[in-house]
Amino acid sequence: MTFSFTPADVAATSPEQLAQLRAGPVEAYAAWIQTAAGMGLAEAQTIFGQMLLDGIGMPQDQAEALAWFKRAANGDSLMAINMVGRCYENGWGVAPDDTVAAYWFRLAADRGLDWGMYNYAHMLKSGRGGVVQNRAAALALYQQAAQGGHVKSIGVVGRFYEAGDVVPQDLERAFDCYQRCAEGGDFRGMFHLGRMLLLRGRKDDAVQWLVRVPETATPAFLREADAMLRDSGFPPLYETGA
Repeated sequence: MTFSFTPADVAATSPEQLAQLRAGPVEAYAAWIQTAAGMGLAEAQTIFGQMLLDGIGMPQDQAEALAWFKRAANGDSLMAINMVGRCYENGWGVAPDDTVAAYWFRLAADRGLDWGMYNYAHMLKSGRGGVVQNRAAALALYQQAAQGGHVKSIGVVGRFYEAGDVVPQDLERAFDCYQRCAEGGDFRGMFHLGRMLLLRGRKDDAVQWLVRVPETATPAFLREADAMLRDSGFPPLYETGA
């Protein structure tokens, strides 16, 4: 089935009708978003770029996704600014370039976007993209994003406190961060909370979180998780066939 919308259709769409479109066939929503993006609406351009990047409702086209993110960034969409950085970081539609990625992440971070803070903090933490390594500055950015409720940043703050990295070791604070991160649906938070529960002898509570990790975790993280379990004296949980 083919769906098409005119600019007049988009302009006349009520919030209720848009909600119905979002709940219906993804191709219909994609067609509406594409029309809205063509009208110059920065938010629609950002969403359209993400749909192209993921191949949702249309064929995947990473180069075209980047082009739309740049259009939206020029229209002052903070998430689009961040996504331009992600494209350069990961080589989506363009040759990977950490230096360019860091520029866009910092731009988003300086404008107050939590994802921008998180991504630029990664650059500071590792010293990538021509950024001088500064773990204290990275933690400050993670904490700023965490204070705004950014779930992944909350989990990273927990890692700093567990390791005593930059700040004095504080296992209770780390545990609290992991719990908030896990409850926010992040697989890393779920794993680290489960791991700390195992270390505290609370196996039944730990299992409830650990079994949920593979639902959304990347294969690379599952391998990392197994290594951490081994280092803590526990058997690996996520090996193929386990």
